[in-house]
Amino acid sequence: MRCLVTGGAGFIGSHLVARLLQEGDEVRVLDNLRRGTREAPDVHAAGRAVEFIDGDVRDSATLRAAAAGCDRIFHLAAQSNVIGALDDPDYSFTTNVGGTFNVLRCAVDLGVRRVVFTSSREVYGEALYVPVDEDHPLRAKNPYGASKLAGEAYCRTFAHCYGLDVAIVRLANVYGPGDRDRVIPLWLGQAAAGRALEVFGGDQVLDFVWIDTVVGALILAGERGLASPTNIGSGTGTPILELAQRVLDVTGSKAAVVRTAPRNAEVSHFVADVSRMRALGIVPDADPLAHLAELAAVPAPVTR
Repeated sequence: MRCLVTGGAGFIGSHLVARLLQEGDEVRVLDNLRRGTREAPDVHAAGRAVEFIDGDVRDSATLRAAAAGCDRIFHLAAQSNVIGALDDPDYSFTTNVGGTFNVLRCAVDLGVRRVVFTSSREVYGEALYVPVDEDHPLRAKNPYGASKLAGEAYCRTFAHCYGLDVAIVRLANVYGPGDRDRVIPLWLGQAAAGRALEVFGGDQVLDFVWIDTVVGALILAGERGLASPTNIGSGTGTPILELAQRVLDVTGSKAAVVRTAPRNAEVSHFVADVSRMRALGIVPDADPLAHLAELAAVPAPVTR
């Protein structure tokens, strides 16, 4: 297959590119390098050729050129975190909503066989119950969640009105090599440097999932399609203070853990119901934090 990966120079995208190449697919990457790096696809590609296009999903002409001749589009390009969306809601809206609309319209016009859309657990907002299944009410509580919820709505609309095959995956808190500016890479770097770990609130319970589980789910969604939105997570809740202690343990750090006021825009409790994911044959790690030591053994990515 010939695949386009929007956001393919980012954290999840670059790992996906590597796996697609291992599967023998031809891969084209479209990325504006706002968070990703041009070297990332090359690093993960193990020497195989990746066609890289420095461009933005908000630019319809560039997107159309990138998607020409592709069988599948993995749409990962996004303003990809809660605080970033709060700081720059215009970019979050134009990229996550407008950019997704552009991808879907382009796919219909060019006859792309399938689009895989990476949504987020943020579409659920604060959980009414846990574990959260895919039928939980969608009550996004921040601009990032709202933008992903709007993207999902456009996916369903294009599927219904134009017959586009769209697979929606709702990702929990993904972690792995190459990530930055999120809690696990931030805390690993701070602990290694002997700096205090700042906990906003301290009562959070979240679902962390290893990057390889997520990439496997994306590959499967691209190959088979998905009849319904599907949670991709570990199915296990990790208290945030337990995560802090695990980070200190794997780094051997004596750094302090400092609790400060919670950030109200952030969801405090989420554990995914992964029954639908397991039914597809995707099995998460029994211990969602089993790979922390691997990350602690390599230098943390540079924060820009």
